[in-house]
Amino acid sequence: MNQPKIVSVNISSTKGVVKKPVPSGCLEPDVGLVGDAHSGPWHRQLSLLAMESIDFMRAKGADVNPGDFAENITTQGIELHTLPIGTRLKLGEVEVEVTQIGKECHAGCEIRKLVGDCIMPRQGIFVRVLNPGEVRSGDPVSRMGEAGG
Repeated sequence: MNQPKIVSVNISSTKGVVKKPVPSGCLEPDVGLVGDAHSGPWHRQLSLLAMESIDFMRAKGADVNPGDFAENITTQGIELHTLPIGTRLKLGEVEVEVTQIGKECHAGCEIRKLVGDCIMPRQGIFVRVLNPGEVRSGDPVSRMGEAGG
């Protein structure tokens, strides 16, 4: 099996829109992705979604790409939604901790309107950033274990 990795780093300066892929992003504790509309000192500093989830939606007929589900980091090779809360991951050199699995889909979700389903509420995860650093597509993703252990 291939090493899990970051497929895409995605950002938007406004809430409620798809995020655009960027070559790299700066992650900061108590912020998340610097310059992103959802950044800030709360438990959902950074959102992650697996490319496998995007491929699942493509198989249902959705024309979707990394960032379209408003995720900051698109990964490949790791089942994000099965990770327990408190799990620590390394995204390149940046350590993050899982704080939430899934979320309520907002009422105007374009993907749900088009396809009748949206994967982010079930398979997207949220993390808080534990140390500063830069992430880019191609960076390895590795599981470190649960907090405190």
